[in-house]
Amino acid sequence: MSGPTKKVHAATASPLAHHEQFLNRELGHLAFNRRVLAQAEDPSVPLLERLRFLTIVSSNLDEFFEIRVAGLKEKIKHGIRETGPDGHDAAWVYAKVSHDVRQLIDAQYKLLNDVLLPALETEQIFFPRRQDWTPTQKHWIRDYFMREVLPVLTPIGLDPAHPFPRVFNKSLNFAVELSGKDAFGRNSGAAIVQAPRALPRVIRLPSQKNHRYEFVFLSSVMHDHVGELFSGMQVQGCYQFRVTRNSDLFVDEEEVKDMRIALQGELLERHFGHAVRLEVADNCSARMAEFLLAQFALSADDLYRVDGPVNLYRLREVPDQVDRPELKYLEFKPDLPANLDNAADIFACLQQRDVLLHHPYQSFAPVLNFIRAAAEDPQVIAIKQTVYRTGTDSELMETLIQAAQFGKEVTVVVELMARFDEEANINWATRLEAVGAHVVYGVVGHKTHAKMALIVRREEDANGKTHLRRYVHLGTGNYHPRTARLYTDFGLLTANESICADANDVFKQLTGLGRAGRLKHLWQAPFTLHKRILAAIHAEAQAAANGQPARIIAKMNALLEPQVIHALYAASQAGVKIDLIVRGVCALRPGIPGLSENIRVRSIIGRFLEHSRIFYFHAAGEAHVFLASADWMDRNFFRRIEICFPVLDPALKQRVIREGLDSALEDNVQAWLMNPDGHYERSVTRRGSRQRATQSELLQLLAHSPLASI
Repeated sequence: MSGPTKKVHAATASPLAHHEQFLNRELGHLAFNRRVLAQAEDPSVPLLERLRFLTIVSSNLDEFFEIRVAGLKEKIKHGIRETGPDGHDAAWVYAKVSHDVRQLIDAQYKLLNDVLLPALETEQIFFPRRQDWTPTQKHWIRDYFMREVLPVLTPIGLDPAHPFPRVFNKSLNFAVELSGKDAFGRNSGAAIVQAPRALPRVIRLPSQKNHRYEFVFLSSVMHDHVGELFSGMQVQGCYQFRVTRNSDLFVDEEEVKDMRIALQGELLERHFGHAVRLEVADNCSARMAEFLLAQFALSADDLYRVDGPVNLYRLREVPDQVDRPELKYLEFKPDLPANLDNAADIFACLQQRDVLLHHPYQSFAPVLNFIRAAAEDPQVIAIKQTVYRTGTDSELMETLIQAAQFGKEVTVVVELMARFDEEANINWATRLEAVGAHVVYGVVGHKTHAKMALIVRREEDANGKTHLRRYVHLGTGNYHPRTARLYTDFGLLTANESICADANDVFKQLTGLGRAGRLKHLWQAPFTLHKRILAAIHAEAQAAANGQPARIIAKMNALLEPQVIHALYAASQAGVKIDLIVRGVCALRPGIPGLSENIRVRSIIGRFLEHSRIFYFHAAGEAHVFLASADWMDRNFFRRIEICFPVLDPALKQRVIREGLDSALEDNVQAWLMNPDGHYERSVTRRGSRQRATQSELLQLLAHSPLASI
């Protein structure tokens, strides 16, 4: 029998000052990338996949500079001294970021040069340096340069008539130091050569031996033949360089009349935003480095010297060109849920029970089939869909276009401000409008990040009476078939009338006008999601304070929102056992006595990107389980349109708990455990315990996959 009800107070009696209770967001990003780099360092990972992980770190760092570092530099430039929840201002964070990034980049190139390239050579995959080219290779490379490269190059000598050219964001360029005079008697001493984006950055050399692969970097080809561009002059130095620019688009949504037109104009300038980083090869002369910094209005703190190609992301092409399956992850075939296998009528199936899909272990095909069936079924009268990221080549979007051509009422909410997918989304919006679909761009000031598809179908009941029935797909990830093979996500297909009615109300908000109505099942940002999450956490804290069982497990990509973090601290102090599975940035400090000793934080890093959002609350034994499009971040709660939906079917609820939460908590191979100071340590298998890797186990459980470690 429980004692008297106790009132739970906010976490105030803490051993840490308020700002010390939060970890820094930018440093958390870098810590995540250090964990990704550890995959490239891990000898148990297939060799070509280690190379792939190395390139992922470079891609992540590019976006980190384009958005996060660019934001810091803007604040410093304008003298903004406000601090984040962690108490640090932009200047402090920038200095720390600069130090940590250099360490990370140094580790990357050391791994490439000292470990990966030698290991690749043992597998007959070579990247010969210029001094090691054979006469045959030299002849082939020269012919390739003269035939494929030289005709598309435009060298620009720097003089008053030829000012420093505009340099594209993240493009490959060469600064050339020259001596001598040209045909007009000019001697500026310097020239810039820009490598056209159409040229491959990694070129495969012909080989006479089976299973032998040899590659050469475009930068090496350019270095060896740059003299061909400056006839009669002497090349004193040739240095590759790359500039990263601020790529965060700004559109004053309150002022523009047409969001699409305004965004199209802004996209043109993205390639030429303010420079935030300059990368040069380590052999670049001090004089040239200073000259380049001055051209981009950068300081020495923004210069990064690297021991190799200035863009390691270009190496991502190599694994796809090498036909060596034993050096890659084993192939797998996503399976179908038993109740959908060979089902001729997806609508009849959903009339019987809900369907849960766990990607990438289970196929994304049922989602495509759901939309395709709606497009082709004469009984379907309307399709409504949100689009955040879908890619430039999307079967789903083509199906929506066909549905509109077939006379369906097609409504698509396209998020034009989906970062780095803006151009693709604009193109899809244009094509949809051309065939008569209703295209809207959501709500001014709020990104539409919810993942929803709603079908309205005319059906007859047993008495022959006609009525309209709705079907819905809700997901934690985007409608993107490629990422559905790379990201872990859940999707729910249901004909539950209450959930469908809620989804319909959300669509009405997005396309029309009116006050937000009360939803029966869905928690929605920016209206109810934040308060519902806080209420659920508080309910667990209250139960624990009253001596009743209490438990919280939450899986997400990022945890940053201060009020939620304070609520979790209070719940921990009340005695709630809390497990947080946070792939990326987590601002909460776990395991601090008197504050968070009941909270554990772990991150799963493996073959697939952990992307699903799952929230579990004990709820007096009822086990409330929710799936969501939203992380626990300020932007998701207050500046985006998000949905969080319950899993009501008991069997499917248990699947989510087992596959999405328990398996991650049992992982002792791919899991990283956060310490109170914010540092992570890789999980270690205890002696006598068997290794548990959640992604490997789920592949064996749900997909057609041979037994293999991930």
